[in-house]
Amino acid sequence: MITLTPDEVKERYGQMFCKKFLVIVDEEAKKAEIIEQCCQRGAIEWDVMNRRRAGGAVETITVEGASMTISANLGVFPINFGAAGDHIGGQALEGVTVKGDLVTTQWAGIAGAGVGIAACLPQAPGVLKTEYPTEDDLKAGGARTCRTRIITPKYIKISIGIDDTDTKESGATWVLASKCAEACSIEGVEYLNMRLIQLNPKVPNKTTNCVGSALNFAVRPDKVEELLAFVKEFIESKSVSPDTGIAVWRGISLPDSPYLEKIKTEILNREECEKEAERLGIEYIDSAGSKGRIGALGAVLWANRGIEAAGLYGEHL
Repeated sequence: MITLTPDEVKERYGQMFCKKFLVIVDEEAKKAEIIEQCCQRGAIEWDVMNRRRAGGAVETITVEGASMTISANLGVFPINFGAAGDHIGGQALEGVTVKGDLVTTQWAGIAGAGVGIAACLPQAPGVLKTEYPTEDDLKAGGARTCRTRIITPKYIKISIGIDDTDTKESGATWVLASKCAEACSIEGVEYLNMRLIQLNPKVPNKTTNCVGSALNFAVRPDKVEELLAFVKEFIESKSVSPDTGIAVWRGISLPDSPYLEKIKTEILNREECEKEAERLGIEYIDSAGSKGRIGALGAVLWANRGIEAAGLYGEHL
């Protein structure tokens, strides 16, 4: 076994192209999300198609520009390069395993795809070290298969739903949520994205658009409480509404809920939303305990469900 740090990989192969590599795990659900950002969109697209073809731990992959997010299963699984491997190479995620505070992603690559998993990913920001089973696995490229085990810190996913920070006269929840995310500089916290969630526009007690906001973070387990305290203080101190709601989900796979539809189509009350949040394991951290909890629940429910979150129920791109 040969072990190299990112700097040693860079010294051996030269500067490569991966700008970010982050692994989020949900051990209870036995799921993982791998976020990878490249300098080149074409490389991301090629890797995506090859990894999907090979199977392994991969469930689904989404692409945004030169970044991808892999939804994967925890564990190690057989891969199948198939006929493609005989002619055009291939790349595969064989497994994702967790041990203590570390996560190992296990990779295989043929030909030029081997350069990606032997030389490119191992020097990405976020990687701690990479293990090469044999000397041959260091010889990336050419008509051979190489394998690597990339070790990274364990992150968990925190989704925070925010609503009712504004009034008809002033404020905008999405602006305040965005400012909160940008102001967060806690080491061990990686801001992923902000999403606007269109709620039911027909409710009588609302601002003009009736839209909640969700913030998604990748967080080192020992930094979760610090993040939540920061968000609570930032949002509540700058909100212009007495009814601000803040809801939190810890994990990747949120259980199914009939409130996915209800939050966009029905007029709900706070008590039933609090009951559903308790059933799902969603926590409220706001001080108001008021109607903002309805939209905050909706924001969490839709926080990781794609662009449809921004539309009326049933609308699709």
